[in-house]
Amino acid sequence: MRSSTEHSYRERILRVLIHIQQHLDEELPLEDLAHVAHFSPFHFHRIFRGMVGEPVSEHIRRLRLERAAWQLKVGDRAIIQLALDARYETHESFTRAFRAMFGVSPTQFRAVHRIPPYPSVPSEVHYDPEGGVTGFVPIQAGGEPMDVRVEEVRPIRVAFVRHMGPYAACGAAWEKLCGWAGPRGLIGPSSTFLGVSYDDPEVTPPDKIRYDACVTVPNSVKGEGDIGVQDVGGGEYAITTHRGPYERLAQTYARLCGEWLPKSGREVRSAPSLEFYRNNPQTTPPEDLLTDVHMPLAPR
Repeated sequence: MRSSTEHSYRERILRVLIHIQQHLDEELPLEDLAHVAHFSPFHFHRIFRGMVGEPVSEHIRRLRLERAAWQLKVGDRAIIQLALDARYETHESFTRAFRAMFGVSPTQFRAVHRIPPYPSVPSEVHYDPEGGVTGFVPIQAGGEPMDVRVEEVRPIRVAFVRHMGPYAACGAAWEKLCGWAGPRGLIGPSSTFLGVSYDDPEVTPPDKIRYDACVTVPNSVKGEGDIGVQDVGGGEYAITTHRGPYERLAQTYARLCGEWLPKSGREVRSAPSLEFYRNNPQTTPPEDLLTDVHMPLAPR
């Protein structure tokens, strides 16, 4: 069962890699790529990053630059046209990105009499003029195996404040929530603090990222003003503990979705992940912060 699921995940990501190769001139929205792979848009990007080793947007950007490099060597098209094909608005921005990847300007690259090797990447998937992908093997981050458990999580009643913007700027939402809950006696030893992450910052524009700062409350509590009340959770979740700064949560998500999930025999559910904060970031060193990451699983 697990071997079959792992093979299925690889084949589904391979379909996406081939689709990207063959449609580099198109927009390639995340929802369409998730549909190609038959994955939930909620979690597709993290599965892709975990198995391929780079974000979807970075993978597409790199392949477009590699295509431009190949075209510089085999054709005589103007550099500005290659820049526009690679989705750069100006010659200057294209040249900066090209130099950052290849170490030389497009003009210098064209003058070399051989095709320099592409920069090494974890997946070793590079631009193919024929639109194919060969030799793709999902990457493994290495290190200790992930400690993951699957549990049924009952719906949890929470008061929350919605934050719109980068996750790193969600402090104001927590201050508003605690400033409301504290004087009402709703924060105590039995309180649980958690976050609901709706969007992946690697693919969602910063001003569109949605996050709910939450604290558990009794069923009798009602919302008011900017304070909402909702039920979160419900169903089976894959749970692992992230140790360290919140800024590195993306690495744990990538391993959970890209390494553990394909071997688990399970599928993700189209629902947001939950993050349970086990200690206080105001009194705990960043390297000792503990976050229980909950990834929703589809029924068997």
